[in-house]
Amino acid sequence: MQFQLTEVFIEQIEQLISEDNRTALTELLQEFHFADVAELLEELNTEDATYLVKLLDSEITSEALMELDDDSRERILDNLSPSEIADELEEMDTDDAADIIAELDDDIQKQVIDHIEDEEHAADIVDLLRYDEDTAGGLMAKELVRVKETWTVAGCVREMRRQAENVTRVHSIYVTDKQGKLKGRLSLKDLLTAPEKSHISDIYIPKVDYVNVHTEGEEVARIMQKYDLEAIPVVDDNGILVGRVTIDDIVDFIKEEAEKDYQMAAGISEDVEADDSIWQLTRARLPWLILALIGGFVSVSVLGTFSGAMADHAALFFFVPLIAAMAGNVGVQSSAIVLQGLANDSLKGSLFKRLIKEVLLSLLNGLILSIILVVGGMFLLGLDLLFGVTIAISLISVIVTAALIGTFVPIMLDKRGIDPAMATGPFITTSNDICGILIYFTIAKLILGF
Repeated sequence: MQFQLTEVFIEQIEQLISEDNRTALTELLQEFHFADVAELLEELNTEDATYLVKLLDSEITSEALMELDDDSRERILDNLSPSEIADELEEMDTDDAADIIAELDDDIQKQVIDHIEDEEHAADIVDLLRYDEDTAGGLMAKELVRVKETWTVAGCVREMRRQAENVTRVHSIYVTDKQGKLKGRLSLKDLLTAPEKSHISDIYIPKVDYVNVHTEGEEVARIMQKYDLEAIPVVDDNGILVGRVTIDDIVDFIKEEAEKDYQMAAGISEDVEADDSIWQLTRARLPWLILALIGGFVSVSVLGTFSGAMADHAALFFFVPLIAAMAGNVGVQSSAIVLQGLANDSLKGSLFKRLIKEVLLSLLNGLILSIILVVGGMFLLGLDLLFGVTIAISLISVIVTAALIGTFVPIMLDKRGIDPAMATGPFITTSNDICGILIYFTIAKLILGF
C-alpha cells in the first residue's frame, strides 16, 4: 500500500520528537522508503527535520536528502556539523555526494572532505568537483564494475564480486586494457557460459557507446535516449574509463533543464522556487516585464501613427486585441515546436526548408481562421464585405509573419550558442504584437484608405 502522509501522522512524529522518544521514532520509521522519509522531512520544521536526520540510519537519510528540494536540503545541512554531513556522504554514490559538497561553502567543503573516512571515496568526490555540473563529468558516478581484458573468467568473477559491493546497481560490465582505456563491454550471459580458464579478451563485446567527460548533458541525454541505454560509460581525453552516467541522473538532469526552459519561456530569467524571497522572485521576473512594458510603449506608438483612422473606421480598433493575440499565440506555437526539435535533435533539413514548411502551414491555418472570422463577423457583427476582407487579409499576413518569427528566432539563437528558450514567451509575444498591429493597420490603410 502506498504511503500517505497525513496531518495526524505528522503531529504524531512531532509529538515523539518533542518527547525525545528515539526508540518509538526509530521503530516507526525504520521500514520507510527514503522517498517517504524525504516527504516527511519537507513537512517538518528545520529543527525537527534535522533531529530525524541525526537519528535515523544514514543509509536512509542520505538517500532522503537527495530527494529534497535545494532549499529544504540547505536548511538541514546548515544544522549539521561537518562530521555529520561526512557520515551522510559516506553512504552516497560519488555523484550525489559531489552535488551535496558543491552546495556548501568553500571552508565547510574542506572540513567535510577531511571527515570522510574512506579516502578513496573522498578522492573520487574531489575529482568530480572539477567538472562542470552540466557535462558528463559532472553527471557521472565513479562507482562501476570494470574488468581487464587480460583476466580469466574465474578471476573476473572474483574481482566483480569485490567491486559490486560498492555499486548500488550493476547496469553494465566494462572492459579495459592494462592502462584503463575502455575497450568494450561484457555480457553477463557470455561470462557465465564461458569456460573458467578462458580470457575476457575472447568473449567481450568491442562495440560500446560512450561519452567524453566534457560532453554536454543534453548530448548525453540524446545518446542515451536514442540507443535506449540505462547507463553509459564516460572516458577522459586519453580514453581512460573514469565513470558512468546512469538513467536516473539523466532523468533528473532533463527535469531540471525542462524547469529552467519553462521558466525562461514564461519570462523568468533566473532559476527560482515558489518559496524564494520576494526580492529573488522580483529580480527573476522584472527584466522580462520591463521588456514587455517597452514593447507596450512601442505598440502604443504604432497605434498613434494610425490615429486618423479612428474617425472613419473606428471598428478597426475593436479588432486590435484579436490581431495581437493571434500573432502572439502563433509565434509561441511555432517557437515551441522548434524548441522541441532542437532539444531532441529531430529538427532535420535546412533553415530555408523549415521556413517554407512553416509558411505553408501558417497560410492554411490563416485561411481557415480568416473564413471563420469573416463569416462570423458578417452574421454576428454585421461587418460589410470589404471590411471583412481587410480583416481576413490582415489576419493571414499576421499569422504568416508570426510563424516565421517564431521559427527563425530560436534557430538563430541556437546557432549562436544562446539558449533558444529565450525566444519564447514575452520576447516572441511582444515582438509579434508590434509586428501584428503594424501589418494590420498598414493593410487596412491600403484597402480602406485613410
